[in-house]
Amino acid sequence: MATDLAGLTYLITGANTGIGETAAYQLAARGATLLLACRSEAKTAPVLAHIASRYPMAKASFVALDLSRLASVRACAADLVQRDVRFDGLILNAGVGGQRGLTEDGFELHFGTNHLGHYLLARLLIDQLAQAVAPRIVIVASNSHKQAKALDFGAVQQLTPTFSGMREYEVSKLCNVLFMRELDRRLAQRTPRIHTYALNPGRVATDVWRRIPAPFRWAFKATMITAELGGSYIVKCATGPTFAAQTGRYYSRGNEHAPSALALDDQLAAELWQRSAAWVGLPEQGVNAQGR
Repeated sequence: MATDLAGLTYLITGANTGIGETAAYQLAARGATLLLACRSEAKTAPVLAHIASRYPMAKASFVALDLSRLASVRACAADLVQRDVRFDGLILNAGVGGQRGLTEDGFELHFGTNHLGHYLLARLLIDQLAQAVAPRIVIVASNSHKQAKALDFGAVQQLTPTFSGMREYEVSKLCNVLFMRELDRRLAQRTPRIHTYALNPGRVATDVWRRIPAPFRWAFKATMITAELGGSYIVKCATGPTFAAQTGRYYSRGNEHAPSALALDDQLAAELWQRSAAWVGLPEQGVNAQGR
């Protein structure tokens, strides 16, 4: 077993299933220390057991995190900061797709989970990440962001209006790319060692689509790639040496691609940051939780 990642620590959200799970296995195979941030400890237990039995050089533990609840995000981050856990990589992977709902904080389900929860988590953990030698933040986005025609800041505070939830999913993925770009701009002014990446891993057959009505789900998943391949693209962004000198870019299946024109709108990215900061109760300025 390779041990080139021994001594390096990665936090992965949504690591109990899909591409988060397969990325965890691939990192564990190289000796990494892993924090699997998931909602259910029971559903994460088999992943931890698999890592313990197959990759004894790796270390992995469960961290409770429900991205749809800002209180849970704060509690997760507070625990990690209190324990002074330091990270070499944050892999912001968890998400929902094709659902309808409203988070307990009053946000459209996709926006609140896929964007706002990760926005808060990243800002709360920036100082822990900044202590690493060459830290990276990988935000799992999607080419679906290119289908989003606008970002309506009123709509993200309402119950999912469409039946399938796919339009709202597309908007949340647009927010992932906008967040990455604005985060990178701010980090360049304060902590340029932290590099950021937004990644489309490809359309992957995972549980994220489990609540789409069956006929649509079957058709939707017919041309999808495996979770193992999708997870490999995450690991490539998080650890690949060719990415070490790159930051603030969008990748599709491991190769750099141009995002949509809307995703390149710096004014929109700045507004999303400002509104997100207000919604989660953090300072607009700076990068970390203190506004520095």
